[in-house]
Amino acid sequence: MAKTKVLSKDTRNKIVDLHQAGKTEYAIGKQLGLKKSTVGAIIRKWKTYKTTDNLPRSGAPRKISPRGVKMITRTVNKNPRTTRGDLVNDLQKTGTKVTKPTISNTLRRQGLKSYSARRVPLLKPVHVQARLKFAREHLDDPEEDWENDIWSHETKIELFGKNSTRCVWRTKNAELHPKNIIPTAQTVSGKAAVTVNITCQHAIIGQ
Repeated sequence: MAKTKVLSKDTRNKIVDLHQAGKTEYAIGKQLGLKKSTVGAIIRKWKTYKTTDNLPRSGAPRKISPRGVKMITRTVNKNPRTTRGDLVNDLQKTGTKVTKPTISNTLRRQGLKSYSARRVPLLKPVHVQARLKFAREHLDDPEEDWENDIWSHETKIELFGKNSTRCVWRTKNAELHPKNIIPTAQTVSGKAAVTVNITCQHAIIGQ
């Protein structure tokens, strides 16, 4: 469909002025080089809304219904690693056919965007609490003290294969939520390994 040419505000106002002066739509169109139907549409809008300004347009209807939006939003909140292809298939089962860009745009309006999952050390809850406890206890230590610390080496156990880069759907500041991260482990001989013992021995060098 050809795009309709938008008349300038001066032209629209001139149409109304000529109409109020008693000229017919045909005469106005001939004088301004416009179609009679175009002149008539401007005059009818002015009679109805008392303005020649462009009125707000509703735009194209959303392809995904409000119920469909809730469904895919609930799905990615439950499993942030859900792919756009998975969501396209889920909607297709309900009779809604959409493209992957439509999925991205819809979730973006819900405050969700696709990011690469953050890689963080693989830790059990007890390890997390131990690290927090250690950090709080030494929060106010002078910087010079850390120069005398000795960090022990890690003990490694082969655990699982390679973690590939994955994307997750999340809000802007939720990159470290447990659902949005990929646990990492050091690689030994081409295989992933998990660190099971990382300790800091607070010792003074030379003593």
